[in-house]
Amino acid sequence: MLQLPSPPTQTLPFPMTSIEDAYEECRLITAEYSKTFYMGTQLMSLEKRRAIWAIYVWCRRTDELVDGPKAAATTPATLDDWECQLEDIFAGRPRDRFDAALADTLERFPLKIEPFRDMIAGQRMDLHRSRYETFEELKLYCYRVAGTVGLMSEAVMGTQAPTTTAPWDAPFESPIEEAVALGIANQLTNILRDVGEDRHRGRIYLPLEDLHRFDYSEDDLMAGKLDDRWMALMQFQIERAREYYAEAERGIGALHKDARWPVCTASVVYSKILNAIERNNYDVFSHRAYVSGFRKVLCLPVAWLRAQVL
Repeated sequence: MLQLPSPPTQTLPFPMTSIEDAYEECRLITAEYSKTFYMGTQLMSLEKRRAIWAIYVWCRRTDELVDGPKAAATTPATLDDWECQLEDIFAGRPRDRFDAALADTLERFPLKIEPFRDMIAGQRMDLHRSRYETFEELKLYCYRVAGTVGLMSEAVMGTQAPTTTAPWDAPFESPIEEAVALGIANQLTNILRDVGEDRHRGRIYLPLEDLHRFDYSEDDLMAGKLDDRWMALMQFQIERAREYYAEAERGIGALHKDARWPVCTASVVYSKILNAIERNNYDVFSHRAYVSGFRKVLCLPVAWLRAQVL
């Protein structure tokens, strides 16, 4: 675990009434831009939910460097500067309110800097790549921009070994691989949902080897062709995403008891986007798949029951 120095005694270089104000700003941003993520945090303890809000805002700010309104001005040097700012946060030298919220979170939970650095590396990939030849290449990207969130969140959620074991039970292990799998599942879901939007930015995240497998060309995708080839390709991609959700679910039982329902809820709700794509007959070019508020509420008891038996 990274040892943090004592908080600086000098006046912070930005106005702040309290750390509570900083967390409240993080809460508002999370609630506005990631309703599913926010819904899951509402089932957590106050300390854990505030930590997740701070992490989410840092991740969002990182993503917007490449995909936000000012992304055209982002260069490798921009990301180098952002990584220096990250190092300042871990050294207890926050530069703004959002940094302060994350710095406070670091004092409360054993987060490591590596997943944050890896996420910045994922943004560097977006600066110079718009295609992925194989799924293995895409998987690395998905880990960096989303699997890392699983690692960050796992440090906040905490783990809890079983209270009873049998001689043949395997030794308890922290669900690190499963946490990464959930992030990858979420990112694959994002990719499938956003195919139509990404093509307008000249990006194709679906592995080119998969397009070739189903005899569906880049030109077909850019033209938004909906046919049997596209449906078969999307069914294949959806099944792959669901396999990652299934892998992630196997790790929920190792989380601390108070974190199982929130994580299970977020997983169940987000995976429903795949169902929405299917209901739209795989038309992700003219219809954005989403989960309605009513359907999200219906997921709550389902997720609760799963969390009890995992």
